[in-house]
Amino acid sequence: MLAQLFTSFIASAAFGVIFNVPKKSLMQCGFVGMTGWLLYYGLVEYTIDSVIATLAAAFVVALISQTFAKIYKTPIIIFNVSGIIPLVPGGLAYDAMRHFVSNDYSVAVQLAVKTCMLSGAIAMGLVFSEVMNQLVKKYNQNKH
Repeated sequence: MLAQLFTSFIASAAFGVIFNVPKKSLMQCGFVGMTGWLLYYGLVEYTIDSVIATLAAAFVVALISQTFAKIYKTPIIIFNVSGIIPLVPGGLAYDAMRHFVSNDYSVAVQLAVKTCMLSGAIAMGLVFSEVMNQLVKKYNQNKH
Protein backbone atom coordinates (compact mmCIF):
# COMPACT_ATOMS: atom_id res chain seq x y z
CA MET A 1 0.00 0.00 0.00
CA LEU A 2 2.83 2.42 0.80
CA ALA A 3 4.40 1.68 -2.56
CA GLN A 4 1.07 2.49 -4.25
CA LEU A 5 0.86 5.82 -2.40
CA PHE A 6 4.47 6.72 -3.08
CA THR A 7 4.40 5.93 -6.79
CA SER A 8 1.08 7.71 -7.38
CA PHE A 9 2.43 10.78 -5.58
CA ILE A 10 5.64 10.76 -7.62
CA ALA A 11 3.78 10.16 -10.90
CA SER A 12 1.44 13.10 -10.31
CA ALA A 13 4.19 15.45 -9.18
CA ALA A 14 6.48 14.38 -12.04
CA PHE A 15 3.70 15.00 -14.53
CA GLY A 16 3.40 18.46 -13.02
CA VAL A 17 7.10 19.01 -13.71
CA ILE A 18 6.65 17.94 -17.34
CA PHE A 19 3.84 20.47 -17.77
CA ASN A 20 5.67 23.33 -16.06
CA VAL A 21 3.46 23.54 -12.99
CA PRO A 22 4.77 26.20 -10.58
CA LYS A 23 7.28 24.60 -8.21
CA LYS A 24 5.28 25.68 -5.17
CA SER A 25 2.31 23.60 -6.41
CA LEU A 26 4.12 20.31 -7.06
CA MET A 27 3.47 18.88 -3.59
CA GLN A 28 -0.23 19.66 -3.88
CA CYS A 29 -0.35 18.06 -7.34
CA GLY A 30 1.25 14.93 -5.93
CA PHE A 31 -1.18 14.89 -3.02
CA VAL A 32 -4.20 15.20 -5.34
CA GLY A 33 -3.02 12.30 -7.50
CA MET A 34 -2.15 10.18 -4.48
CA THR A 35 -5.57 10.78 -2.91
CA GLY A 36 -7.40 9.88 -6.12
CA TRP A 37 -5.36 6.71 -6.53
CA LEU A 38 -5.84 5.77 -2.86
CA LEU A 39 -9.62 6.00 -3.27
CA TYR A 40 -9.55 4.07 -6.55
CA TYR A 41 -7.31 1.35 -5.15
CA GLY A 42 -9.36 1.03 -1.96
CA LEU A 43 -12.63 0.71 -3.85
CA VAL A 44 -11.25 -1.87 -6.29
CA GLU A 45 -9.80 -3.87 -3.39
CA TYR A 46 -13.28 -3.94 -1.84
CA THR A 47 -14.68 -5.44 -5.05
CA ILE A 48 -16.21 -2.25 -6.47
CA ASP A 49 -16.16 -2.23 -10.28
CA SER A 50 -13.16 -0.35 -11.68
CA VAL A 51 -15.36 1.98 -13.76
CA ILE A 52 -17.33 3.08 -10.69
CA ALA A 53 -14.10 3.35 -8.70
CA THR A 54 -12.58 5.53 -11.43
CA LEU A 55 -15.67 7.75 -11.51
CA ALA A 56 -15.55 8.23 -7.72
CA ALA A 57 -11.79 8.87 -7.72
CA ALA A 58 -12.04 11.41 -10.56
CA PHE A 59 -14.86 13.17 -8.72
CA VAL A 60 -12.76 13.41 -5.56
CA VAL A 61 -9.72 14.56 -7.54
CA ALA A 62 -11.81 17.37 -9.02
CA LEU A 63 -13.21 18.34 -5.61
CA ILE A 64 -9.76 18.54 -4.07
CA SER A 65 -8.50 20.42 -7.13
CA GLN A 66 -11.26 23.00 -6.77
CA THR A 67 -10.43 23.42 -3.10
CA PHE A 68 -6.70 23.77 -3.76
CA ALA A 69 -7.34 26.22 -6.60
CA LYS A 70 -9.22 28.47 -4.17
CA ILE A 71 -6.75 28.07 -1.31
CA TYR A 72 -3.58 28.56 -3.38
CA LYS A 73 -5.13 30.97 -5.91
CA THR A 74 -3.99 28.86 -8.83
CA PRO A 75 -5.88 27.64 -11.91
CA ILE A 76 -7.78 24.43 -11.23
CA ILE A 77 -6.34 22.76 -14.34
CA ILE A 78 -2.94 22.51 -12.64
CA PHE A 79 -4.31 20.16 -10.00
CA ASN A 80 -6.90 18.39 -12.16
CA VAL A 81 -4.50 17.27 -14.87
CA SER A 82 -1.75 16.17 -12.52
CA GLY A 83 -4.22 14.47 -10.19
CA ILE A 84 -5.92 12.45 -12.90
CA ILE A 85 -2.71 10.91 -14.24
CA PRO A 86 -2.67 7.82 -11.96
CA LEU A 87 -6.22 6.98 -13.08
CA VAL A 88 -5.54 7.08 -16.84
CA PRO A 89 -5.83 3.55 -18.28
CA GLY A 90 -2.66 3.69 -20.37
CA GLY A 91 -1.60 0.10 -19.73
CA LEU A 92 -5.03 -1.17 -20.71
CA ALA A 93 -4.94 0.85 -23.94
CA TYR A 94 -1.51 -0.57 -24.70
CA ASP A 95 -2.78 -4.12 -24.15
CA ALA A 96 -5.75 -3.45 -26.43
CA MET A 97 -3.46 -2.25 -29.23
CA ARG A 98 -1.11 -5.19 -28.68
CA HIS A 99 -4.03 -7.62 -29.12
CA PHE A 100 -5.21 -5.78 -32.24
CA VAL A 101 -1.75 -6.10 -33.78
CA SER A 102 -1.66 -9.79 -32.83
CA ASN A 103 -5.02 -10.33 -34.61
CA ASP A 104 -6.69 -11.30 -31.33
CA TYR A 105 -9.71 -9.12 -32.02
CA SER A 106 -12.16 -10.47 -29.46
CA VAL A 107 -9.83 -9.68 -26.54
CA ALA A 108 -8.72 -6.43 -28.18
CA VAL A 109 -12.29 -5.15 -28.48
CA GLN A 110 -13.03 -6.06 -24.85
CA LEU A 111 -9.95 -4.19 -23.66
CA ALA A 112 -10.66 -1.22 -25.92
CA VAL A 113 -14.23 -0.93 -24.62
CA LYS A 114 -13.00 -1.12 -21.03
CA THR A 115 -10.44 1.61 -21.80
CA CYS A 116 -13.17 3.82 -23.26
CA MET A 117 -15.40 3.23 -20.26
CA LEU A 118 -12.63 4.15 -17.83
CA SER A 119 -11.75 7.25 -19.84
CA GLY A 120 -15.41 8.24 -19.90
CA ALA A 121 -15.64 7.71 -16.14
CA ILE A 122 -12.72 10.10 -15.65
CA ALA A 123 -14.42 12.73 -17.81
CA MET A 124 -17.77 12.24 -16.06
CA GLY A 125 -16.18 12.52 -12.63
CA LEU A 126 -14.56 15.83 -13.56
CA VAL A 127 -17.78 17.17 -15.10
CA PHE A 128 -19.99 16.07 -12.19
CA SER A 129 -17.71 17.80 -9.75
CA GLU A 130 -17.79 21.03 -11.72
CA VAL A 131 -21.58 20.87 -12.03
CA MET A 132 -21.87 20.35 -8.28
CA ASN A 133 -19.54 23.29 -7.70
CA GLN A 134 -21.65 25.54 -9.96
CA LEU A 135 -24.87 24.45 -8.25
CA VAL A 136 -23.43 25.22 -4.81
CA LYS A 137 -22.25 28.63 -6.02
CA LYS A 138 -25.65 29.43 -7.50
CA TYR A 139 -27.43 28.26 -4.35
CA ASN A 140 -25.18 30.41 -2.16
CA GLN A 141 -25.74 33.45 -4.38
CA ASN A 142 -29.52 33.02 -4.25
CA LYS A 143 -29.41 32.48 -0.50
CA HIS A 144 -27.84 35.90 0.17
